[in-house]
Amino acid sequence: QVPLVESGGGLVQAGGSLRLSCAASGRTFGNYRLGWFRQAPGKEREFVGVISRGGLNTRYADSVKGRFTISRDNAQNTVYLQMDSLTPEDTAVYYCAASPARISSEIVTTTGGYQFWGQGTQVTVSS
Repeated sequence: QVPLVESGGGLVQAGGSLRLSCAASGRTFGNYRLGWFRQAPGKEREFVGVISRGGLNTRYADSVKGRFTISRDNAQNTVYLQMDSLTPEDTAVYYCAASPARISSEIVTTTGGYQFWGQGTQVTVSS
């Protein structure tokens, strides 16, 4: 088990920034790729981005590329999602998730590529 707890969500105006955090417990944090997903009302959960176990490689959805940045601190068991230039279309519940090494990297853009999920944090962007 890898319990994940997101924080940092809230209400922000369009053009603003937020930084989400996702803290994990346990000593195996560094063994997992960590992804961020989001789900808007009435829509399916969608991939936002993922960071490799060592933190050297990242991948983003086209909709957030250039605006969002994922980083991680394995010593602190925390992954971050820096969100800049936010638009109302970014409004959603944001989830972090952990993908163990045994799962192929080919599916890390899908929910099926992740074994553990946080409870989510709401991000609302006003126009």
